[in-house]
Amino acid sequence: MTTMLDVAKRAGVSKATVSRVLAGHAYVSKTVRDRVMLAIDEMDYRPNLLARSLATNRSHSIGLMVPNTLYNGPFFTELLFQAATMTEKLGSQLVLGDGKHNAQQEREAINFLIDSYCDAVIIYPRYLSVEDIDALIPGMSKPLIVLNRRLKQHPQYSVCADHENDTLNAVNHLIAQGHREIAFIKGMGSSHTGLSRLKGYISSLMDNGIEYDENLMLDGCWTSASGQLAVEALLRRKVRFSAIVASNDDMAIGAACALHNAGLRIPHDVSLLGFDDIPVAPYLLPALTTVHVPVAEMVSSALTQLSKMLDGESVTAQPLMPGRLVLRNSITQGPYYQQK
Repeated sequence: MTTMLDVAKRAGVSKATVSRVLAGHAYVSKTVRDRVMLAIDEMDYRPNLLARSLATNRSHSIGLMVPNTLYNGPFFTELLFQAATMTEKLGSQLVLGDGKHNAQQEREAINFLIDSYCDAVIIYPRYLSVEDIDALIPGMSKPLIVLNRRLKQHPQYSVCADHENDTLNAVNHLIAQGHREIAFIKGMGSSHTGLSRLKGYISSLMDNGIEYDENLMLDGCWTSASGQLAVEALLRRKVRFSAIVASNDDMAIGAACALHNAGLRIPHDVSLLGFDDIPVAPYLLPALTTVHVPVAEMVSSALTQLSKMLDGESVTAQPLMPGRLVLRNSITQGPYYQQK
């Protein structure tokens, strides 16, 4: 049977270094960590988890709480993939807690992960408010990081994308391309992400002297079907528009279907922009222009913060993480474009 000493010899490091890698200590260099993990894979080494737990006073598991309304979609797939991949590199298991359908169930899922002896917990809440989470933090017995929310009292325990500014920049790009009548498909009304993206859209209009038009505001709920229904409703209003911004790529796909059914071409008749940069976006016809959300960077930052906290280090608030506008073929110049 392969032992830790065998792994150390194969990797050219000490047994203590292998132990530190398996314990997930942040101060082991990436080069050394990769070398040790390669040796573990090559030798099919399986550490004794009970022995590791007794030796380090850790379970070597990280909890992830997500409400199950997020399960059905590519964004959750990306979040879960990144969380699982990165916790594995730390030598830990990822344990999923189902936040189900309301704030109380999200609390129960967090408690479940703590009761399951997770060393630390990452949460991606939908129902718990910022105030709720800020109130939870002081009573937590384990380190906790919140994804996609900016906490007010404890900002060092949150990692969040800059959805509002990313949307402002994306809509600014459309306006610079000569679009002024820009329809917007909202996300769910209670969604922090949806509200932030709506604020960015409105801010861009105001900054560019464009009057807000309620007729161009469309209700959505993150699904392709809701995007299709939203654009069908827009077409029935008989209002002028040259571009559509959908709050996520799924709704943009539904919007594209509605435009196609109405005989409208993308981007010749209507420009279309989404959010999230899902894997299928480059392969749509035309390829979808979208905003890439830094999911991998958010998860990596969360795990770095947790590793520091587990090692007894203090952590500081992280800046909002910017996304990136990915220009593809679904946007063209609008009716107000002026050649410079």
